[in-house]
Amino acid sequence: MNKSDIFERLRNGEIIPSSDNQRKELRSASYNTKKLLVQMNNSTDPNEVRKLLSQITDSEIDESTAVFTPLYINYGKHTKIGKNVFINFDCVFLDLGGITIEDNVLIAPKVSLLSEGHPISPEERHSLVPKPIHIKKNAWIGANATILQGVTIGENSVVAAGSVVSINVPDNAIVGGIPAKIIKNIE
Repeated sequence: MNKSDIFERLRNGEIIPSSDNQRKELRSASYNTKKLLVQMNNSTDPNEVRKLLSQITDSEIDESTAVFTPLYINYGKHTKIGKNVFINFDCVFLDLGGITIEDNVLIAPKVSLLSEGHPISPEERHSLVPKPIHIKKNAWIGANATILQGVTIGENSVVAAGSVVSINVPDNAIVGGIPAKIIKNIE
């Protein structure tokens, strides 16, 4: 059976079983990303940080975007970051399922964006289930929030600090809690 590239299959939302013969490529790619992350996370030059993050994501990071390191990414090439984005210290991006961050987004410290998960069934638990995360324009993700796989955060919305978001957030909403629920709408 001629399967396409494992990264392409992940990006397309295909569940990858633990027995997949290309699975070892995931770890190899993560270690390659880690080499660049070590350089990036030890840099104090914002231009060098953007240059290295551009290499990690395989896309240009605009000069209007600021990243306060450390930032942890397991792959990188499935992350797209818009203009005028601010990513604060100590964030974690698991991006095999895809992460899109649109323009003018604020991401506070210790935010986790987790675009991949595992089945509930113990027999299948080591399979990888990818679903993209999409953070729309002008959203603000509060400190220590976790955004789970398959979630879209609406335009202008706010995710309160410490929240766990497992369902889509509409535009112009403030959500909070575990699991996150709508607290109020932004007028």
